[in-house]
Amino acid sequence: MRVDFRLIPTVMGVVVMTSLLVVVLAMASTPAIAAESASTLIEISAGKLGRVDVPVDIELPEVWKLAKRVSLVEVGSGKKVPCQVEAGSSPRVWWMLDELPAGGTRRYVLTADDKATGAASNRTPDELPAAVTATLGEQDLTLAVGARPVLKYQQAVMPTADATKPFYARSGFIHPVFDPLGRQLTEAMPPDHMHQHGIMFAWVNAQFEGRKVDFWNSHKAQGEVRHTRLGEVASGPVFASFTAQLEHVDNTAPGGPKVALNEVWEVRVFRRTDGFLFDWKSTLTCAGESPLRLLKNDYGGLCVRGRPEWLEPGQGEFLTSEGKTRVDGNHTRPRWCDLSGVVVKREDNTNDSTPTWGGITVFDNPANFRFPQPVRLHPTMPYFSVSPVVVGPFTIEPGKPYITRYRFFTHTGKPDVAAIDQLWEDYAHPVEVRVVEE
Repeated sequence: MRVDFRLIPTVMGVVVMTSLLVVVLAMASTPAIAAESASTLIEISAGKLGRVDVPVDIELPEVWKLAKRVSLVEVGSGKKVPCQVEAGSSPRVWWMLDELPAGGTRRYVLTADDKATGAASNRTPDELPAAVTATLGEQDLTLAVGARPVLKYQQAVMPTADATKPFYARSGFIHPVFDPLGRQLTEAMPPDHMHQHGIMFAWVNAQFEGRKVDFWNSHKAQGEVRHTRLGEVASGPVFASFTAQLEHVDNTAPGGPKVALNEVWEVRVFRRTDGFLFDWKSTLTCAGESPLRLLKNDYGGLCVRGRPEWLEPGQGEFLTSEGKTRVDGNHTRPRWCDLSGVVVKREDNTNDSTPTWGGITVFDNPANFRFPQPVRLHPTMPYFSVSPVVVGPFTIEPGKPYITRYRFFTHTGKPDVAAIDQLWEDYAHPVEVRVVEE
């Protein structure tokens, strides 16, 4: 047989290229195959506490990012539990634990399942009962459990209530916050303190590049906090969430307004209806090479402003985890603080003739700087601040993010101390979760 050696390089090249193509295709398809067949056995432990209706989460292997839908099944009962995968570089799966006694354990099998009915990162909320939704409007973003709104994030600039005072206009805060009966618990731009807006985060006595800057008191026109853009927004059977980017701007800089701090908010509302439960996280970073020095002050940081009716004597009150009130709780360092008062139920823009009570609790996270952080309880007005600068000064330095976390609980009726203590324990000492087997 006669062989044309001029063809050998071409033929070999085709063979080599074909082999490489097969390998590349195999490598490309492997994660998808792995995701479709992924299965994980998960165990949770209640620890020393009995657990009721609490969020649970665990980090998953990276392959789970490719799973279109997931299914979580309780071992033993075969009960399918609604769950939700949180997108990100390290995917996490979340679900709500209905009940687990102290010392108890429970196991679940998590599988990738295109036909799953209990979970899906891509299932629309209206396909699932009691879904938690994030709905974007022209002015704000509304997070709701079912048909009941929990909170609104103000992304657009809220115009000033007084045209002669334009500096009170602001964006980048949460308002209103609702109780489970749909009643508004917060106030924005109240006449007595127009610079207070629902749930906001700002510093008062700051130094930046040798200049004093007050980001809290808008009328001084020294600084401001503003929303810049929304990040990821998610809805699902377990939670609704959003991230938002904000800027803390020094308006006294010689060359014009200068951004001192960049901030990212992460807010997550959980599927719970007897009282609304949501987490808030702030990450502050220096916008450039200049640090921000925070000096000792009576207040600053997180602010919660309550309803105007709570200004009246006997119509609103504070309560802390230490049993302190407005009378003796200022600048104490509790694990949680509750602001509550008389609320008139509103339905179809009319007032119910029977006022009842409602409120909001803020839980300090043990990982927070200077935990437990001091609280500023105002002697007459319905607002309080959770502030580490009460203890003394500190500096936010370039390359070192300053992270703060709180959990919020809105309730009807006066604060139930035993129930709130249980929520605190769940937050501070969460359910133990581990992967038993892949």
